[in-house]
Amino acid sequence: MQITPTENLRVDRDGGLLRLTITRPARMNAIDLASMIEIGDVLTEAATDSSVRVVVLTGEGKAFCTGADVSSPVHDAGGRKGSEIVMDAANRMIRSVVTVPVPVITRINGPVAGVGLSLALAADLIYAAESTYLLMPFINIGLMPDGGATALVAAAVGRVRAAALALLGERLPVAEAAAAGLITKALPDDQLDAHVDAVAGKLARGPRRALELTKASLNAATLTELDAALERETVGQIELMTTSDFIEGATAMLTRRQPNFGS
Repeated sequence: MQITPTENLRVDRDGGLLRLTITRPARMNAIDLASMIEIGDVLTEAATDSSVRVVVLTGEGKAFCTGADVSSPVHDAGGRKGSEIVMDAANRMIRSVVTVPVPVITRINGPVAGVGLSLALAADLIYAAESTYLLMPFINIGLMPDGGATALVAAAVGRVRAAALALLGERLPVAEAAAAGLITKALPDDQLDAHVDAVAGKLARGPRRALELTKASLNAATLTELDAALERETVGQIELMTTSDFIEGATAMLTRRQPNFGS
């Protein structure tokens, strides 16, 4: 595949290893529309390249991805609402991680939240530094989970734990996430890179077709509701993005104060 550097995403290739790094450290890798589109484009292309054996997703700097960048609004275009454009791009990004034939590893090097958590959990193997945390903050700004989170989290930890994460919007330390089965393993910060590299190397040397069929079979058995979840989340989120609660929640977050929800 041809690698084209972009402003939001660094794409590195080392033999069969394809590494995607979100490069918005000044925004704690909060993901904007362009970033979502670029990740979807790269993984869609990678799906047709038989020389790609494994993908690693990570973020530059001190965070993996802290969710959607609400400071970068998307304007309506071509008769479509900006919220619809963003949701479609986010859904395509998540689907590209799940459907790329080869194993995808998430390297969580710092806080991961919102749709960034959905992106991380869409991978097949998820490794995180012990110093970080996971967060589903949607409820805190008057929104619902998206990016397939309602299916991805529930598939990993069950309905009750998923409800606690989604409805309370509280930070989850990675040690608890690992114990609950939400991530593969929590590692000391100084061991994260070496461990991810070792796992990626093992997969890159593995039997590609067997890995493909194994991934496809596991996803078919456990993520049967993903497409339906993405559709439900899209409808619900587009509705919620028009409410006064979301305006209040987003404003409160940007001004670092507690929201005062009125509905």
